[in-house]
Amino acid sequence: MSVLIEGDTNVIVQGLGKTGSFHTDTAIAYGTRMVGAVHPTKAGTTAAFRGATDPSGVPGRGETYDVELPIFGTVAEAVGATGATASAVYVPPPFAADAIMEAADAGLELVICITEGIPVADMVIVKRFLAERATRLVGPNCPGVITPGQCKIGIMPGYIHDPGRIGVVSRSGTLTYEAVFQLTKIGLGQTTAIGIGGDPVNGSSFVDCLALFDEDPQTEGVLMIGEIGGTAEEEAAEWISQSMTKPVAGFIAGTTAPPGKRMGHAGAIISGGLGTADAKIAALEGAGVVIAPTPTDMGTAMVEAMGQS
Repeated sequence: MSVLIEGDTNVIVQGLGKTGSFHTDTAIAYGTRMVGAVHPTKAGTTAAFRGATDPSGVPGRGETYDVELPIFGTVAEAVGATGATASAVYVPPPFAADAIMEAADAGLELVICITEGIPVADMVIVKRFLAERATRLVGPNCPGVITPGQCKIGIMPGYIHDPGRIGVVSRSGTLTYEAVFQLTKIGLGQTTAIGIGGDPVNGSSFVDCLALFDEDPQTEGVLMIGEIGGTAEEEAAEWISQSMTKPVAGFIAGTTAPPGKRMGHAGAIISGGLGTADAKIAALEGAGVVIAPTPTDMGTAMVEAMGQS
């Protein structure tokens, strides 16, 4: 079992620039069912990919393959021709919001937006647009989603992931990689890892993802990684205390951030005394979450949480 994506998920890509093309290539190498691309000025042509079958998804390693994806003018055309249910968005910031809304309007179940730097005002419009539709958005400004050994949508390195028992949800891309690598090394592995992104207005929240993992029979515990700014972690703590049935471990980045300084992600802003690391840690510990004191302790914190369950 997994959440959001699995081996038979049909995926299209929106945005075939340098970044989109590179990560589409690595997704194909990983085994993701990439079935098409959307580019209005290249409709009716194909995009050729030649990379590696190595599970790490690093081009040039292992045997090579040749894949040609059909390019469509609109998401609706791509969905109609391929049966895609998910999209990876690599469209540049000025146009990314429109790309997300186009994907939702075409009826896609899942949109994963990797693009960084989308204006907050644009995302407010997207949020209102999605409120009336069934599409789930992950991101923007996120590393993506991976179900190890089955499907990878995003920029994460596939080789550090391993099928296992722990769900991972994180606001930080690089700390997601550190967390999954620790879980892999200690033998717990991951069911699915979700990077929700660090922007102040995003799609899926901690609570959304925790609920998915709590319902997944294969997921035995969850590791969540938060950071200073906003109230998402406090909201997650409240939901955990009331509804979560599985053990949760966590880490909060930003404990050493100097007051009054903007740090890291656009959402990592402390305002009016809200969103501090201490407040988040206190809320999560009060909900029974085992907190890792440093990033190097995330794996051992998860082991401790599993032992307490």
